Amino acid sequence: MSNSLHTLLDDTLAGHRLTEEEAVLLLATRGRDVWAIAAAADELRERKVGNVVTYVRNQNINVTNLCVNACGFCGFSRKPGDADAFFYGEAAVREKARAARERGVTEVCTVSGLHPEFDAQSYADIYSWIRDETPGVHIHASNPMEVAYAAEKSGISTWEVLGMMRDAGLSTLCGTAAEILVDDVRRVICPGKIDTETWVRIIKAAHGLGIRSTATIMYGHCENEADRARHLAILREIQDETRGFTEFVPLSFIHKNTPLYRKGLARPGATGREDLLLFAVSRLFLDNFDHIQASWVKVGTKMAQLGLLSGADDLGGTLFEESISREAGARDTDYLAPAEMQRMAGDLVRVFRKRTTTYDPG
Repeated sequence: MSNSLHTLLDDTLAGHRLTEEEAVLLLATRGRDVWAIAAAADELRERKVGNVVTYVRNQNINVTNLCVNACGFCGFSRKPGDADAFFYGEAAVREKARAARERGVTEVCTVSGLHPEFDAQSYADIYSWIRDETPGVHIHASNPMEVAYAAEKSGISTWEVLGMMRDAGLSTLCGTAAEILVDDVRRVICPGKIDTETWVRIIKAAHGLGIRSTATIMYGHCENEADRARHLAILREIQDETRGFTEFVPLSFIHKNTPLYRKGLARPGATGREDLLLFAVSRLFLDNFDHIQASWVKVGTKMAQLGLLSGADDLGGTLFEESISREAGARDTDYLAPAEMQRMAGDLVRVFRKRTTTYDPG
């Protein structure tokens, strides 16, 4: 390990706040120095949250795959008339919510396509149906793109939409639709989505209304290390201001069935080195976040376990129903049994514990 890297890691463990430029250097590291960065992140993880690996018992409900957008990284969305388009109405949503309750989940998560006929009331109705069928269960749903879309369709402000969602039963907002918070990249991968400024504004508004959220990044397509570092810096700045993020969730790009990859505009996903460094550098850079999730859906269970040795402390959820990553080409994404998560944590001599969405004991 070079003296400069050794010094930087030692300084960071001693309290130095990494700069964006330093994050770029760490994210671009190759060779066995990758392990040094992972080890430093693992040490910081232990100091911050101890030797606990957490998970949440949750269920996804993807209400519809009909979407007015056509994001290049998405293999999930469909247009009206497509043979495999689907939309679940009130009866089906209630049935899925009842199934979630019977499975003993503590969280129901719903993110869907931007249905051509949805408005703010549509989202409020869905949350109220779920709340009716799962009293006391945490509703983790929507994202800033859906909030902006609902506001536009209903002719009201995003602040009013957030209020409607909260009153209907929304507990926390998904920090998705962030992808990469660099507009030059967004214009390539999701030109129909809100820009960085709007995403930040809506997240801050949600936090201001008492609606906490996750934070995410989607990497491994056509962005570079500087773009990833800029994204992390934006999230850190928001967290400094609002303290509203519950966790950070790196989402490795699933490329196989996406237009972006098929058109030659994206590489075939992140490498294992990039996955490990994203976990590790996130832990070292995001000093105001307690929890970093290793998403088994995006990187597989073996790489997720290595993520737990590289700064991550959470394995995410059981899911029970997952469509978005599967349609992009991922496999074995529908359900991960807590017993298998226990095996992963126990193999690392870590304590395995159920949590709530907001990281209280589950």
